[in-house]
Amino acid sequence: MSSTVHGATERPPLLRSVVATQAALLAAFAVVVALWVGRMAVAGVGPEEMRTGAYDPKDLVPFGLSGANPLTWLYGAVSLRYLAGLAAGPLLAVYSVVLLAGSRPAMSRRTLRVLLGLTVGAVLVTALRFAPIGTDMQRWWLD
Repeated sequence: MSSTVHGATERPPLLRSVVATQAALLAAFAVVVALWVGRMAVAGVGPEEMRTGAYDPKDLVPFGLSGANPLTWLYGAVSLRYLAGLAAGPLLAVYSVVLLAGSRPAMSRRTLRVLLGLTVGAVLVTALRFAPIGTDMQRWWLD
């Protein structure tokens, strides 16, 4: 029996949490974009008309908003993740850059690619949120 300890490369702190959270925030943003574009396509209107309040996103929940409706809870979860992405997205992107710069040897190639893709996505989503088209979409969703 050997008493030597085989030291494996230690995984960076919070790596799984950062990847899972970034993926959830980007997925919520993608859902809101899909609902916004889909609503515009179905109604045959542009972003200017969507801001008027006539096309409320809560109307997209089948069977109406009710505590007994599971789709209401899904709508609420997406809304919370979308709002959390406003503040947490840029912070997670900065932390991911720190992880990518300092802990690259400790990560597998697949994890490195996933984290890099999610970081680029978080930066793009943050830029899109503050662009005019993103502010229109956010105003519609938060109506």
